[in-house]
Amino acid sequence: MSKQVIVLSGAGAIGIAIARRIAVGKQLVLADVNIANAEKQAQELRNAGFAVHIIGCDVSNPENVNNLVDFAVKLGNIMGLINTAGLSPSQASAKRLFAVDLYGTALLLDSFADVMAKGSSALVIGSQSAHRLEPLPIEQTKALALTPTEGLLKLPFIQAIDDSLTAYQLSKRGNALRVQAQAVKWGHRGARINCISAGIIHTPLANDELNGERKQFYRNMLKNLPVGRGGTPDEVANLAELIMSEKGAYITGSDFLIDGGATAKFWWDQAG
Repeated sequence: MSKQVIVLSGAGAIGIAIARRIAVGKQLVLADVNIANAEKQAQELRNAGFAVHIIGCDVSNPENVNNLVDFAVKLGNIMGLINTAGLSPSQASAKRLFAVDLYGTALLLDSFADVMAKGSSALVIGSQSAHRLEPLPIEQTKALALTPTEGLLKLPFIQAIDDSLTAYQLSKRGNALRVQAQAVKWGHRGARINCISAGIIHTPLANDELNGERKQFYRNMLKNLPVGRGGTPDEVANLAELIMSEKGAYITGSDFLIDGGATAKFWWDQAG
C-alpha cells in the first residue's frame, strides 16, 4: 500500500499549523527557500511524531519546482498540497513579488496538477488585500486566470506596475482566479483546489507589515477590525482542515475570506 504524502510549500507559521492538522500519519514534505527554517520546523514536527522530509525550493524557479514534484512523487500518493510561499509588500520589490506570489503559485499548481492522487486536495493561501482592489476589467481578469504560466509576467498590465502593494494585491487576486480556473482541470483527476484569503494573522510576515513603511495603515486596520483583534495561524488552520477534509468534499474552486471583517469594514463601514 502506497504511502500518503502532504506537500507544504513555505514552512511558515500558517503552513505549519495546517500541516499539524492534516499530516498526521502521512509523509510530510516541507519545501522552503530557507532550508535552515525548514529544518528547524521539521525537527519540532519530528519531535511531535510526524514523518517529515525537507527540500529547498524557490517557487519562482522552474527547476526547483520540478525537483519538488519528483521528490514528493517518489514518497507516495500526493493527497495534499498547501502553498503558503510568498512575500509581503514590505519584503520585496514589485518585480520580485510578481515572480514569487503570482508566477510561483501558478507554476506550482501547473506542476502538481497531473500528479495529485484521486481524492486529494490543494490549498493556496492568498490575502484579504486582493479584496481591496476595485473590480478589474474582464480582459485582465481572464488574463490572470487563463494566461499560460510562462506568459504571466509578460502581461502589459503586470509589467506596468512598480508599486509593491499593488503588485501584492494583483498577485493575490491572480491566485484566487487561478485556483478557480484550475478547479475544472483538477476535477478531472478527482482532486480539489481552493484558496483562503487571510487577513492580519499574527506571523513574522504580518509583523513585517505592522512595522514596515505602511505600518500606520496596518496598525489602524488591526485596531479597527470588527472582531476586535488579529487572527492566529490556528484559526486559519481550522478553516483549512475543513476545506481539505472529507467534510469539505463538495468545495472546490472557492476563495474563502477570513479577515476578522477587514474587507467588510473597508467597503461598507457606514460610520467611515
